[in-house]
Parts: sequence; structure tokens; C-alpha cells
Amino acid sequence: MTRTALPFSAPDLSALARFLERTLDDHLITHGCLPGHVEMMNLLARSVGKRNLQAFQAEAASAPAAKGPVPPEAGPPAADAWYHAPTIVEPPAPAAAPPVLGDHGRKALEHFDAAGRLVRWPHKYSIQRLAMWVLWTRFDARRIYTEAEVNQVLKAWHTWGDHATLRRELINHRLMTRLGDCSEYRKLPLRPDAEVQALLQALRMSARQRSERRMARPRLAPGAQSAH
Repeated sequence: MTRTALPFSAPDLSALARFLERTLDDHLITHGCLPGHVEMMNLLARSVGKRNLQAFQAEAASAPAAKGPVPPEAGPPAADAWYHAPTIVEPPAPAAAPPVLGDHGRKALEHFDAAGRLVRWPHKYSIQRLAMWVLWTRFDARRIYTEAEVNQVLKAWHTWGDHATLRRELINHRLMTRLGDCSEYRKLPLRPDAEVQALLQALRMSARQRSERRMARPRLAPGAQSAH
């Protein structure tokens, strides 16, 4: 079976790296593993503004074949052809220090299990706020949810069976909005503060370590039994 090569280029390497870092981290904390081959191709297509891999393939198929460079017309050299402006390479900007997990963040982290699920409702408002931000990351800002779909997401990311309270608190903390008849819910496009970012980073690290431990476990042959 032949494979058609798809040329790929990105206008900004730094922006591409930031997009992939953020998206892979979110996928890891949401699914507990890194994306597969097709999912990765979809991410790359989205990174350059395409809806998905199919849209990228369709545009590539309809693009005209690339032509070689056109040689310049012969003629006398310009008067300043001997001079070439030097290329100035700007030094890379120093990387920003990662946010530090404070006391509230450490307490909030204790309310989540190894899979990133909220295991109990915090008593303090400051910890509730952080927990709600974590649940906010489980939703997609580009789609509209029904109440049943919101409930489904929340049921997957907490363990004590009170999705109604969590749904209401997402509205109270102004992280999501809904119509008056509760027929549509939307995630608000907000930017987490440094305290929330530190907690999200700690959860991503925990999920990454969990995934690495799982991948490092020896795989048994079919029918084999592990020794105890």
C-alpha cells in the first residue's frame, strides 16, 4: 500500500512548540497517555489552522504542484551588489520561571487522586476555587454542551457522585456560562492565574509520572503469569 507524503510547514516554530507542549500536556492529564499516530497528525493539522487532518489533506491535494525557483534575468550587477547586510541573530529570551505551588495549591492537590479526579469537596473557598479551575480544564471552549454532556464530563472527573453541585459551582465561580433554560453550557475563555497554573502543572507532572511508570512495567507474554 503506497503512502502519500504530506508536506508540512509552520510559520512560527516557537508558537508550534508552545501549542504542542500545551496540547500534549492536556491530553496526558485527560487521557493518561500520549496521543497515537493519527491523533498526533490531527494536532499538527490544527497547529497550522486547519480543522483536522482531513481538511489538511484536502487542501494539500488541491494545491498546485510546487515549481522550482525562477532564475533571475541576466543583467549588469547593481551598484551596491557587493554589499550584504549582516544577519543579526537575536538571543533567545530567557525562559520564564515555572509557577511555584503555594500552600493553597498543595492542599488542593491533596483533593485529587493519581488519575486527576476530584475525590472530595473542599471545605475552604480558596481550595474550592482551585478545584473548579481544574474541572474547567476538562471542557472544550470551542463547543456548546448540553446539561447532560456537562454532567457526563463531571462524572468522569470526580468520585463521590455529586455532579450537580460541581456543575452549579462552575457557574458560581464564573468559569462556565449557561442559558436561562439550562439548554446550553459554554466554557468561558479565561486565563488561569499563577496559583492555578502551578496546580495544573503539578497535576500534569503527576499524570506524566503515572504514565511513565505504566509504560515501564514489563509486559507479560500471553498466558504468562506474574511472579508474586
